Amino acid sequence: MIFRLAIASLFARALTVGMTVLAIALSVALFLGVEKVRTGAKASFADTISGTDLIVGARSGSVQLLLYSVFRIGNATNNVTWESYQDIAARPDVEWIVPISLGDSHRQFRVMGTSSAFFEHYKYRQGRSLAVADGVLMDDLFDTVIGADVAATLGYSVDDPIVVAHGLASFTEHKDQPFRVSGILEKTGTPVDRTVIVSMEAIEAIHVDWQSGAQMPGQSTPVEVIRQMDLTPKAVTAALVGVESPLQTFALQRAINEYRQEPLLAILPGVALQELWGIVGIAETALLAVSAMVVVTALIGMMATIFSSLNERRREMAIFRAMGARPATILSMLVFEAMVMAAVGALFGLLFLYLGLIIAQPILDSAFGMWLPIDAPTLREFWVIVAVVCAGAIVSLVPALRAYRMSVADGMMVKT
Repeated sequence: MIFRLAIASLFARALTVGMTVLAIALSVALFLGVEKVRTGAKASFADTISGTDLIVGARSGSVQLLLYSVFRIGNATNNVTWESYQDIAARPDVEWIVPISLGDSHRQFRVMGTSSAFFEHYKYRQGRSLAVADGVLMDDLFDTVIGADVAATLGYSVDDPIVVAHGLASFTEHKDQPFRVSGILEKTGTPVDRTVIVSMEAIEAIHVDWQSGAQMPGQSTPVEVIRQMDLTPKAVTAALVGVESPLQTFALQRAINEYRQEPLLAILPGVALQELWGIVGIAETALLAVSAMVVVTALIGMMATIFSSLNERRREMAIFRAMGARPATILSMLVFEAMVMAAVGALFGLLFLYLGLIIAQPILDSAFGMWLPIDAPTLREFWVIVAVVCAGAIVSLVPALRAYRMSVADGMMVKT
């Protein structure tokens, strides 16, 4: 009987109830959406580099090494000599190794020297490989492959010329050795999108006439002569390493960290990424708290709606009481109405969430490289719905208790 009366009352106030349900639905969708984005961003962050067992560089801090080698942020404290790089590459437990040379730039984008092995072994998003959207990989000494953001921001296309600047904030350019865009990579959502990639030999070529960070006065070696020179690198900034067996990872890491020829550091990318996320992930907690407050605000709005409707329903409550309904029945009916509104709003919020994911997933993937998986509702989302329904019941107790205390005489009295 109580359930039938409550449902009938809700339908009688369809507009007001509908607006309340919509507010709850949008707030729940926002809360769950923030959680989806948070977990998706964390997963995308962790998948910036995958399949790499160790990152090797000059001895510094693990986060610093990760920042400049993977995210192109900051600078190395020192380089790794080519001899040390070759020693590590020659170890029997090393399956593959990719050199990385940093230091130059092109219009605020970092220039990275590497080998063809980078395109073979660099993986992101749980094993995805780099792919060329237009053109081909580097084939000539002065060819370059650019990331998707570089091409989009600077308006570059295949065969366009590129002049590399010396250093990160330098006005000195290597104008005598311009590069040609041979290929543009597909969007990855990683720092590769913002990188100009050249060969290790090209890095040596553009610095033939440089010494101690400055160009030698009056020195300008022709490109034809440079092509005939031995352009073996003298040093690398860092190296990505893959081991033969995961069981050998820690032994190799310890051997590199104890390398006697020069001070080196080998880090596990996953561990360093978690450490870095612990630093930058504070904002996710604040965002989650804000979205939780939106849900609380919607529930308080529902309580205010019930309160405002009580004055209009005084006569209805009085009739119920006159027909024999006990005060507890009135209280139960109002609480049940609130629980129904909260439950319907939460379910619609879940529906809005998945509709939004279907629409936003390809947009976020192409624009930001952030992948939001569309999975079945999780246990966490189920408990969020239960919590919203319980909270709706709790906040409805305040107006319900007021209705509980209404007397028949007060309900039938006409106030002027």
